Amino acid sequence: MSGEIPDLSREALEELQLTRLRDSLRRAYAHVPHYRKAFDGAGVRPDDLETLADLARFPFTAKADLRANYPFGMFAVPREQVNRIHASSGTTGKPTVVGYTAEDIVTWSEVMARSIRAAGGRPGDVVHVAYGYGLFTGGLGAHYGAERLGCTVVPVSGGMTERQVQLITDFRPRIIMVTPSYFLAILDEMEEQGIDPRASSLEIGIFGAEPWTDEMRRAVEERAGIRAVDIYGLSEVMGPGVSQEAGETQDGLHVWEDHFLPEIVDPVTLEPVPDGEEGELVFTSLTKQAMPVVRYRTRDLTRLLPGTAYPAFRRMQKVTGRTDDMMIVRGVNVFPTQVEEQILAVEGLAPHYLCVLTRPGNLDELTVRVEAVDSDVDRDSLARALAERIKNLIGVTAKVEVTDPHGLERSLGKAKRISDQRPK
Repeated sequence: MSGEIPDLSREALEELQLTRLRDSLRRAYAHVPHYRKAFDGAGVRPDDLETLADLARFPFTAKADLRANYPFGMFAVPREQVNRIHASSGTTGKPTVVGYTAEDIVTWSEVMARSIRAAGGRPGDVVHVAYGYGLFTGGLGAHYGAERLGCTVVPVSGGMTERQVQLITDFRPRIIMVTPSYFLAILDEMEEQGIDPRASSLEIGIFGAEPWTDEMRRAVEERAGIRAVDIYGLSEVMGPGVSQEAGETQDGLHVWEDHFLPEIVDPVTLEPVPDGEEGELVFTSLTKQAMPVVRYRTRDLTRLLPGTAYPAFRRMQKVTGRTDDMMIVRGVNVFPTQVEEQILAVEGLAPHYLCVLTRPGNLDELTVRVEAVDSDVDRDSLARALAERIKNLIGVTAKVEVTDPHGLERSLGKAKRISDQRPK
């Protein structure tokens, strides 16, 4: 049945991983000039892999490598065999392009169906997809997975928030798949229309595409009356559906390790670290045909833990931040999710915020702009309370500006949490 989670022992899974990993390395070396050059430069060949631990001898792949081989240089099959192309937004330099064969689309649909089932979805459920469609992988990944599971899909995409609320009210979906930041905008619109979100048909929210905290989970669940679960993926490896949080446990995301092999490495030394230690997440694809990736550096910070709901599959902790969105404020490392945790601890503040970095003199300054829940609040008291929490619990001094409700621009896709206005 589509979406079933394989019932494997850990030993059987590792044996399967080793077989698939050898095949993936051979495919990359034989058909992708970048990997042939990189492997030769590192003095390794696919047949040197005897155990899973030997993967540490192979070179990393970075986003810069994908951009350097734009558009189709990383493909391991002729372009004519590529059924679909997705790409990043390309906010810096060229976009990263990824390709999928027909077999890859089936695999992606299956891991997404598996993810929706793990979240609590079942055949026949109505699934409201508010991830963006197009070159972004979120919308189509959710769409194909929900269809494969046997659900009824409402392919709304992002934007047109009033219409989102109307369709949720009229079509009565059980599941919504959306970024957490845009779901907050949908809740705002419901309340503007006089609709109690807790009275809607929604029971499960599958939220991904951006880091979000457990504090955000609790706030959303209380406000909307749903079970909020995390989904993780990235287009360079496949798209959404690389790992999924189980609705019954909500204790981290089980990695579908029969298709994606995870590692955690020290972000400075790039040496592997043991399970349980935090570091940068690295993935190697095991079954992707069009574009295998070897040791792709995600830049996401997390740790690997034993499986719970699905014991054979290790869990990754919710992503705490990214090595490339870390702010260094007067020598202190600060992640937007740390600021979010403090905002959610101050009653009267809404989880819509922006961290602004400036350098008016010789030192960096952090300003946190955050919305009030309503207009009838003492903004100065709220600002002082948040600034005190940031100072005491994160260790940096921040200026806090509390704006009107809806005073900050809403995100329709991945939320932008940082505005770096420092002179370059």
